[in-house]
Formats: sequence, C-alpha cells, structure tokens
Amino acid sequence: MHEPAGFIIDAHLDLAMNAIEWNRDLKQSVYRIREREEGMTDKLDRAKGTVALPELRKGRIGLVVATQIARFVKPGSSLPGWNSPEIAWGITQAQLAWYRAMEDQGEMVQIVNLAQLEEHLALWFDSTVPDKNKPVGYILSLEGADSLVNISYLEKAYAYGLRACGPAHYGPGRYAPGTGMSGGLTREGRELVAEMDRLKMILDVTHLTDEGFTEATDLFKGAIWASHHNCRALVSHQRQLTDEQIKILLERDAVIGGVFDTWMLTDNWVRGKDDPREREIDLEKVVDHYDHICQIAGNSLHIAIGSDLDGAYGKEQSPYDLEDISDLQHLKTILANRGYSPEDIENIFYRNWLRFLRKAWGN
Repeated sequence: MHEPAGFIIDAHLDLAMNAIEWNRDLKQSVYRIREREEGMTDKLDRAKGTVALPELRKGRIGLVVATQIARFVKPGSSLPGWNSPEIAWGITQAQLAWYRAMEDQGEMVQIVNLAQLEEHLALWFDSTVPDKNKPVGYILSLEGADSLVNISYLEKAYAYGLRACGPAHYGPGRYAPGTGMSGGLTREGRELVAEMDRLKMILDVTHLTDEGFTEATDLFKGAIWASHHNCRALVSHQRQLTDEQIKILLERDAVIGGVFDTWMLTDNWVRGKDDPREREIDLEKVVDHYDHICQIAGNSLHIAIGSDLDGAYGKEQSPYDLEDISDLQHLKTILANRGYSPEDIENIFYRNWLRFLRKAWGN
C-alpha cells in the first residue's frame, strides 16, 4: 500500500456542532457558507468559518476525530449550555444523526475498529481514486461528559461507535471540572474513568484541571491522548500542558494534538477584540508548540494535529495565514524550514495518530 505525501489526520473537529448549532451545511464549501452567513451577527465567527467537507478533501485530511458536545449548565451560569443532562444528551443525539446522514450520502464514514481503519486508509492511499470522491473518515469522541445522563449511557454511546471521551470541558462539570477551574474528578467522574477502561475507550485529557489530569492519568490504565492542547511554557494558562504533564504523556506513549486557536498561541488574547494579524499570530506560532514538545521528547513521535478549527471561532481567531482548513498543508514548509525531515513531517501529519490507533485498537 503506497502512502501518499500530505495525508493528514486531524484529531479534533466539532463538525456536528457546527452543522446543528451553527446551521451550516458542511457539504458546501467554506466560501459558500460564508456567503450565506454574510450579515449575520448572532455569533462572532459568522461568515468566518474555515472548515467544511470539500476543504477537508482538498487538504487531504482524510481522517478526523469528530466530536459530540453538549454542556449542562446550572441556573445563573455565564457559560452557554443546556438546562438538564437529558437535554444535553438529546443534542448529542441530534449531532449523531447528522453524522449518520453524512454517511448515508457518502460524505463521511465512521471508523470504530482496526479493520475499518485499515480499509479506509487503503482507499485514501489509492491514487487511482480522486480525493474529491473519497469519504472523510471520522472517529467519534465526546468532548465533555455532561451529556451522559448516568454512567450506563457510556455503554449506550459505545454501542453507536463512541471511541474516545474527555470527561471535562469549560467550567464546572458533572464528571470533572474543566478549563478555568480547579479540583479533581467527581465521584461520578472516577466511575466514568473506570467504565472507560472496561470498554477499552481512549481517554482524552484535554480540558482537565491539573488535579483532574493527575487523578485521571493515575486511575486510567488504557490508551490516553490529548486531542487538542498546547504548551504552558509558551503560553501561560491552565488550559495548556505543563512540561511535567507532557512528560507524563510521553511515558504513557500518548500523542498530543497541537491546537490552532489564537488564544492558545499567545498570552492575554481578548476574544472579539484582538486581531491575529495585529498580534502577529501565524502558523509559525503553532509550530513553536510542536517544536517544544519534540524537544522534550527528543523526537517527533508524540506531537500531531488537533486543530480545533471552527471550535466556536473562525478566521477572527485563527492564524492569519490560514484561510481554510486545507491550509494545514502549509505546515509542511514551515516544519521543513526548521529542519524537520520528511519522515518527521509525516509523523506529525498522520503517522503518530495512526500508530496510536493501531496500538490502542490492536489489543
């Protein structure tokens, strides 16, 4: 099987959230969606989206980790979300229905095991089939576990193909506090981690507090990744990984997906006010974080792409030299100019995620 140059795996995209909550037809190009949203003011990123299925294919991003996401919020919360876990579960099921509709139309294909992974790769590595005719593969992940009404719902989700879960998101959480908070896993969170271990799911440590990270990595014995994370040594915020956390992930043979959101690429970003070009935030800043992890590891085996593009932001909060997600290909030149070999670049583009999945699913 010939492996094509430039193939990419992106380990974090909120595709269904954008389709359901932003009312975006992701079968259309990014540019057609922007035209339709021109003049809309209900969200900061209207008419500034960067992700759609045609651009994924154009960028040779043939496999993604795609999310379900729905937060539960208590009365008085400043965070957006849903007023009961049952409503949040319903939203995740609407998102699942969208993925299923994309499958029915040949736009996407769900990947739940090693055999399906290898079959999908064989299609994308087949140069006789045009990329525009290939479905985008997706591995389903739950970002924040609030929508699981109780622990039994995790097995229900596993049955429809959920293969990874991050217990936390932003703020308070039913299973774990997340970004901006402190404290460890809740009692239910510890039960969740144990149930994930039993089901042989992947634990995503993204958004956990420092205490939650330590507790989860101590309790969980299975495969761990950080789907979309950057480095606290470069940008000082609890959302970022410390060097010590990175070393713990290296010991677990984890892979970290470097993220493109500008507030995680510079200190003191002001959402809705700051401009990426004025703040000089380009793709080089992303590679700074990739390089930092490579220097700690001593190799290129533990950093990959977890872009989180259009994760409730668009061009207004993305590197200024990225017009749409197909521009992930520009990372190749930046990495090469910094001395990364073609093998290193392939590791970062897809081989690290592929090695991780083969190991996690091969047991």
